[in-house]
Amino acid sequence: MLTFAMIKPDAVSKGYAGKIIDCLLAEGFAIRALKLTKLTRAEAEEFYGIHRGKDFFEELMQFSVSGPLIAMALDKDNAVADWRKLIGATNPQKADEGTIRKLYGEGGTKNAAHGADSEENALIEIGFFFTKRELL
Repeated sequence: MLTFAMIKPDAVSKGYAGKIIDCLLAEGFAIRALKLTKLTRAEAEEFYGIHRGKDFFEELMQFSVSGPLIAMALDKDNAVADWRKLIGATNPQKADEGTIRKLYGEGGTKNAAHGADSEENALIEIGFFFTKRELL
């Protein structure tokens, strides 16, 4: 089963990407595709369109285009739930000890990682960043 994972610009800029990748590999995830990229404003608005109109949308847009990110398609049985458990609660201060967000997140939108919330959304988000040919 595939899921979508993103190492956000805050974690990339602070040099945490390798540590986060080490964590996911240690938890049995296989990387099927990986891309270092930087979103344009239009791409960020499309990717996070579900949040349009919410009070944090503009802050999310500014953050999303602030620097490079790493997009990944991850494979593992129960991938969506296992990745979300590994990254932890959205707010790093409320995340469980040892989770990616607790270890590397600052708070708010600067929480180090993103994970798809369902199998359906995982496929949509993977398709946003990768072609079928790019999935190994």
